[in-house]
Amino acid sequence: MSATFATLVENVRSCSTEEKLELKSLLERALIEERRRKIKANGQRSMAELKRGKLKFSSSISELKKSLAE
Repeated sequence: MSATFATLVENVRSCSTEEKLELKSLLERALIEERRRKIKANGQRSMAELKRGKLKFSSSISELKKSLAE
């Protein structure tokens, strides 16, 4: 654990309950936004691959297994 992180943890522990709840809310929102950005980036990457013809869609299990083996 780095000294900076340890200091942060100690600072959080010294906060009031109200401040801790606000920090929790801020962290939850930040994590949600981070996940949204990752989902968006994955979607954009998938759309680019689709446009280049790199993606294949199939509802056939055998075709899906075959494409995974390639």
